[in-house]
Amino acid sequence: MYYDINHKFLLEEEIYNLSKNSQFDKTKLYKQHGKTSVYEHSINVAYTSLLIAEKMSIKTDFRSLVRGALLHDYFLYDWHVPEKTHMLHGFTHPRKALENALAEVDLNNREKDIILKHMFPLTPVPPRYAESWIVTAADKICSVMETLNFKQTIKKDSAAGDKT
Repeated sequence: MYYDINHKFLLEEEIYNLSKNSQFDKTKLYKQHGKTSVYEHSINVAYTSLLIAEKMSIKTDFRSLVRGALLHDYFLYDWHVPEKTHMLHGFTHPRKALENALAEVDLNNREKDIILKHMFPLTPVPPRYAESWIVTAADKICSVMETLNFKQTIKKDSAAGDKT
């Protein structure tokens, strides 16, 4: 699918920055849906969020959109391991992701809102910003595609870093 080339560079830049300045690469170790890692899922959500914002011509802070999408599942544990702290993962991981992100990177209010409210309606307070609503929708789309093993949103030569 087509999207603005500047946004592709923005996505690649933010992946690079997070990989260099945080534990973002650690998300490659954890599975999210099906065979998809949290790392791949987060990039899929960021990419899909860009497509939604562009296709629908929504006035968007694209940097906040991408950063929030990349960090929305930054909980840094394997939620598939049966532990008491993982039992309510769908309800609790946004707060853990936000805590982890805040410990490592500076976030603006939009980015915090994206991370904290992306599981709406499981989390009771609805998103405040357009960027948060976009990531919430993109997350659901990607989750279904990944769980049902549909073709991945991100192509191999994309921002995910694979150049094969």
